[in-house]
Amino acid sequence: MSQPVPPNQPQQPYGGQPADGNPYANQPQPGAPTGNPYGQQPGAPTGNPYGQQPGAPTGNPFADQQPGQFGGGTPFTPAPPARNNIALGVVTALGAAIIAGILYGVIAGSIEREVGYAAVGVGFLVGFAASKVGGSNPVVVGAAALFSLGGVYLGQLVGMSMIMADVAGATFSEVFLDHFDVVTRLWKEESDFMTYLFLALGPIAAIGGAKKAG
Repeated sequence: MSQPVPPNQPQQPYGGQPADGNPYANQPQPGAPTGNPYGQQPGAPTGNPYGQQPGAPTGNPFADQQPGQFGGGTPFTPAPPARNNIALGVVTALGAAIIAGILYGVIAGSIEREVGYAAVGVGFLVGFAASKVGGSNPVVVGAAALFSLGGVYLGQLVGMSMIMADVAGATFSEVFLDHFDVVTRLWKEESDFMTYLFLALGPIAAIGGAKKAG
């Protein structure tokens, strides 16, 4: 005669845990960490792992640079300007007066008349060049005015020599070099108000040129 089979009893596998739900719940694992697995470990630094390290710069990484690094430090001081060279300015005025006077004479001799603008140009060129080289020293400006007067006078003589050479059928060098006394005497005889006015325009323009250069 068969024995009655007792009704199925609830199985409690795995250490008496209830079969319903997760059978692995509430099972302590050996050596498993509890709570946050990334929590503080013994001996591990607290707070931000990338926080300030001993000896590391704070704030702006470029704030702790020493003066003189990467182009810092004392700013570059430009060299003082060169002092005015009076002697060179005077020599420049003389050379400019000779060159400008010859050009003025060539223009006057070519058109057989004096040009006021050319006389002004002579003075302005002399004053500007002298002051540009020698500065605005009164000695340089005075020399420029004096030499510009001589430049205009030289130009008038050159122009007159060209006209005389054309009339006499001679060369310019023969008239200007061999008969310079005749040229100067004729200049005195032919001079008028405009001649002296042009002479005066030279120094005035030289002063203006010196101020412009300064």
